[in-house]
Amino acid sequence: MKAYIFPGQGAQFTGMGLDLYNNSQMAQELFEQANEILGFRITDIMFEGTAEQLKQTNVTQPAIFLHSVILAKVLGDSFQPEMVAGHSLGEISALVAADVLSFEDGLQLVSKRASAMQKACEIMPSTMAAVLGLEDQIVEQTCEAVDGVVVAANYNCPGQLVISGEVSAIQKTCELLTEKGARRALVLPVGGAFHSPMMEPAREELAAAIKETQFNEPSCCPVYQNVPASAVTSATEIKENLILQLTAPVKWTQSIQAMVADGGTEFIEVGPGKVLQGLMRKIDRSVEASGASLE
Repeated sequence: MKAYIFPGQGAQFTGMGLDLYNNSQMAQELFEQANEILGFRITDIMFEGTAEQLKQTNVTQPAIFLHSVILAKVLGDSFQPEMVAGHSLGEISALVAADVLSFEDGLQLVSKRASAMQKACEIMPSTMAAVLGLEDQIVEQTCEAVDGVVVAANYNCPGQLVISGEVSAIQKTCELLTEKGARRALVLPVGGAFHSPMMEPAREELAAAIKETQFNEPSCCPVYQNVPASAVTSATEIKENLILQLTAPVKWTQSIQAMVADGGTEFIEVGPGKVLQGLMRKIDRSVEASGASLE
């Protein structure tokens, strides 16, 4: 079975989407529509902006969404998913690809999500850290033993878990994990503690927007969502999981394992970069992983 997977924040790069814009009339129209919906020319930043400009959450999230979704649309008849999933932000791209959300509604939700997360980040200093070379259970137990807010946030692949929380709690946890043999416990250059209880204000704000948005049953295939790490086809359940996602961990390893168990054999990353292809090879080398292209 053919699975399409959509990347999240961190996959951005200067010039992203320019080839789509230059080579497809449909892409050009969708990008210009996005500029109107967002109220600023995001294409100028995507195509010519600096890495610093692209790193701003209110730019990064819609930029990655647009690159992913427009590429999927331009692929046309060759885009025939039998299952889809997206990493964090990428889940909204996957929902548009599966016709659960319209392009316009998806973009507006991404924009509101980015704004809500940015505001939540400004309430209290918080951060995330990547932990390499330890079993998930050791990381989870260490987080539980530290005072303050610190939780497992992204289960990216075996031996790579991202933790999220208060700055002091993250620093203390990194020290303890290094003592326990972590190959690396590195604080990440991110704006805040995504996928942790510290995103509760953002979750509440996004929940209101999601409840007002039309969600359809997936037209082509199930969506494997980050929260349950399993196939979902109910519009109501998809909504609930998307609301929970901001404060719950991204179970990416578990999602991919579920897709493989359900028959996924060919995984195609749709969007900027190759982050998910790299993770695929660490999760399950028996399946094929590649990137979508216009060629």
